[in-house]
Amino acid sequence: MYKIKTRIWLENNNGIFLGEGRIKLLKAIDEEGSLSKAAKKMNMSYKKAWKIIDSINQNSNKAIISTNIGGKGGGGTHITKYGLKVISEFEMMKQRCWEFIDTESKKFDQNV
Repeated sequence: MYKIKTRIWLENNNGIFLGEGRIKLLKAIDEEGSLSKAAKKMNMSYKKAWKIIDSINQNSNKAIISTNIGGKGGGGTHITKYGLKVISEFEMMKQRCWEFIDTESKKFDQNV
């Protein structure tokens, strides 16, 4: 039995907008409420995580994250409503792609 393997990402003229790794980082930010904690959770440097988030925001139509500056209540990083919608849409698109790929893989196996 053969299986088709692929990775899915979105890009525009400026480069990569979203991919599976970037979605994982966004989800980690959503869970942790902090870019620093999310980076640590993913065994990634804060600098690398910030560069990725900066790239996502630069390639986006609207802000994906919002930040609160530290202080008495502490700071944090949060995913915007638009960002949550982008994550959801990417996940649904990825699921549809995998369903298509699974169907094509089965057809290939039947024909060879």
